[in-house]
Amino acid sequence: MSKVNANDSNTFAGLRVAAFEARMAGPLAGLIRKQGGQPVEAPALREVPLGGNPVIDDFTDRLLAGGFDVVVFETGVGVRYLAGAIESRISRDAWLAALAGVQVVARGPKPASALRELKVRIDLQVPEPNTWRETLAVLDAHLPVEGKRVVVQEYGQPSVELMDGLQQRGAIVTSLPVYRWALPEDLGPVRRAIAEICDGAIGAVLFTSAQQVVHVLQVAADDGREADLRSALASRAVVGSIGPTTSECLRAHGLPVDVEPEHPKMGPLVAAVAAGWRGVGKAAESRPSE
Repeated sequence: MSKVNANDSNTFAGLRVAAFEARMAGPLAGLIRKQGGQPVEAPALREVPLGGNPVIDDFTDRLLAGGFDVVVFETGVGVRYLAGAIESRISRDAWLAALAGVQVVARGPKPASALRELKVRIDLQVPEPNTWRETLAVLDAHLPVEGKRVVVQEYGQPSVELMDGLQQRGAIVTSLPVYRWALPEDLGPVRRAIAEICDGAIGAVLFTSAQQVVHVLQVAADDGREADLRSALASRAVVGSIGPTTSECLRAHGLPVDVEPEHPKMGPLVAAVAAGWRGVGKAAESRPSE
């Protein structure tokens, strides 16, 4: 394996970079390569649609009956899973006609893109970094929710802060779970990546969601290497976080955040870590020998 090239100061220059992204693992690996890194793909989660979900059936019935005022879509994959589940019962035209009668909020570009694929009107789009804080702020500024019936499409787990914030503002809130997060069926790649991080063979790690943090620590603990992993992330491997929510999770679990990009997207994350890993002062020796 190639060593880091000290003369290439604005790229990974051969550094081995672990990425825990699943759905976009290939594109993320490509971005790492473009920045001169050696990607180590280690998907740390999978999205499992909630089949036969009575909550979705109830949402559909109430939507058709005019039972909601605002729908907040949290994720693009959630929009697509929801559409698929609804359209197993009724036509797309029927439920989209009902959706046209409510205010539609998209938490950032991914749900917005999925909604546009369906030709859904978007009334509000939450600005970066697209957290529950920005969601509440944009609603306060443009669509006060007091007394309104608000549905929140979950993103793998309940958004407790958002739900609490809406209820505190007087909204009548309904949670809409569409899918759940689970560990990958094949844990081999993430286990190998954890072992290599612990052994100093990986110089940087990229977390692109908070749930990846939880799962990586869970797998490390199951393998008896949690303490080793924590030590390596604290002292040897540069930790890149895609944005505030993931950074909050890392810090809540006692892990460092060495680099966070200005914009919470994969491209800016890779570019920021590639440009800044040397300045962190951790990864210079964290690479395998040739």
